[in-house]
Amino acid sequence: MSNIDRRSALAIGLAAASAAMVKPAAAQTTGYKDATPWPGVVVREYDGETPSIIPGFKTVSMRDIIMQPGSKTMGPPMMNAMVCHITEGELRLDQEGKTFTAKKNYVWTCNKDTKEQAYNDGNVVAIMRITDLKA
Repeated sequence: MSNIDRRSALAIGLAAASAAMVKPAAAQTTGYKDATPWPGVVVREYDGETPSIIPGFKTVSMRDIIMQPGSKTMGPPMMNAMVCHITEGELRLDQEGKTFTAKKNYVWTCNKDTKEQAYNDGNVVAIMRITDLKA
């Protein structure tokens, strides 16, 4: 123990302090949950649902639909009203029988029970950000 100089003591102290500040990997959280409901499609639901000040809606939350090239959704009816925004790529959408192309930064809405199917016909990943408005 008598062979430890000030420099060694400082290094040991810094290492101990650093170790105390790092959370174990199992305790760290990502802030979102991923699910893969269809091949090539990841639904990333972000943690947190906040109260809404928009009349008719109690809460608001956010999720991303991340679609690989060639993937598609199945087109289930929407569970609530929402605002959709393409943040990356481009999607072909079939909403209630009407087809349109949503390029990067395109924004549109869906109401509860709207039927919509999305297709990534491109060669890059497409991301649709959804703001869910829940009554």
